[in-house]
Amino acid sequence: MSHIVTPDICDAHPEVQVLDPIFANVGGRETFCGPVRTIKCFEDNALLMQALAEPGNGCVLVVDGGGSLRCALLGDRLAEQALENGWGGVVLYGCVRDVDVLAEMEFGVQALGVHPRRGQCNGDGQRDVGVQFAGANMVPGQWLYADNNGIVIAATRLPLEA
Repeated sequence: MSHIVTPDICDAHPEVQVLDPIFANVGGRETFCGPVRTIKCFEDNALLMQALAEPGNGCVLVVDGGGSLRCALLGDRLAEQALENGWGGVVLYGCVRDVDVLAEMEFGVQALGVHPRRGQCNGDGQRDVGVQFAGANMVPGQWLYADNNGIVIAATRLPLEA
C-alpha cells in the first residue's frame, strides 16, 4: 500500500473533499484507502453484515448511519469478517463497539464514537447509493484516503508516492 498522508494529498490535490474532523480512528490500521462502497442505514446493521460477508476487493465501506450515537453498527466480529473478506476499511457515521479488540486488528476503522449496545437487524437501508455527511458527498467508485489527520475523498484513484 502506498504511503498515505492526507495533508500531502490535500496539498497536491486541492480538489479533494475533506470530511469534517469528527471521526476517531479506532482500528489497528491507522492508514487505509480504497474505492468507495456505500450503505445508508439508521441503527440497523443488517446491510453491513450482508456487505462485509462478500468479497471486499480492497474497497472501503462508507456507512451513513445517520450520525446515531444510540447504538453500534460495527463490532469485532463484523470487522474480523471484513478483514478476512478483503475489505480495505470502514468509515462509519455512527458508532462502533469492542474498541479494544478493533485496536488490535490490522483493519482500518473510523467512527463517530463508541457505544456498547448493538443495532437492530431488520434489513432497513440502501446499498451502493450516494451518501452525504460530514460536509462531503460520497458515491460508489470514488476513492477514500484516511489517516490520523483525517479523511479525504477523491473522484478517482490518486497517484501517491510509495
